Amino acid sequence: MENLSTGNHYSPVEEKRQSGTVWWTVPNLLTVLRMLLAPLILVALLTRLEGKEFYALGLFLLASVTDWLDGYLARRRRQITHLGALLDPLADKILISSVFIAFVELNLAPAWMVTIIIIREILVTGLRGMAASRSFIMHARNLGKIKMVLQIVCISALILSLRYATVFRALGRATLWGVVLIALVSMVDYIVTYIRYFTPPSSGG
Repeated sequence: MENLSTGNHYSPVEEKRQSGTVWWTVPNLLTVLRMLLAPLILVALLTRLEGKEFYALGLFLLASVTDWLDGYLARRRRQITHLGALLDPLADKILISSVFIAFVELNLAPAWMVTIIIIREILVTGLRGMAASRSFIMHARNLGKIKMVLQIVCISALILSLRYATVFRALGRATLWGVVLIALVSMVDYIVTYIRYFTPPSSGG
């Protein structure tokens, strides 16, 4: 999920300059925690444990909170690092991709829709990584923030539909279409932005 609290679109990363850079800050540890929660959510979803949907939803919402909290703490404590800027979107991709793959296994989401979402996540992560290697950090755009909100609603609804299908299945499917549409549009947006930034202007004459 792309950080809602990011105010800028694309700008260089501010990094706390000290005698000896501190890599494992609290924000970075929260990001790592989000990565570790992903397999736990998978276990909760794919087991026969009674009430598994509530465990899975609780873990997912906890991971979503860490996504907001790590960015907030990084700015408040002035602990924005290159490592955090790279790990944060990677953690989001791991979390979202894992949950949607589980949805395919549970017949909650079509495989082709999940494939589009995952391709977008991998491509954007790759573009961000290449841009960062050239000292340019691609922060979340408004489309990414909208997609993040839709993903939280979609995933929460589909998880709850395991128990309350009549109430939540339609909401989950409707928001899934929204996630796929915005994933396609935002993927194109990232590609165009990357090409524009790194394509040298043609010399006139």
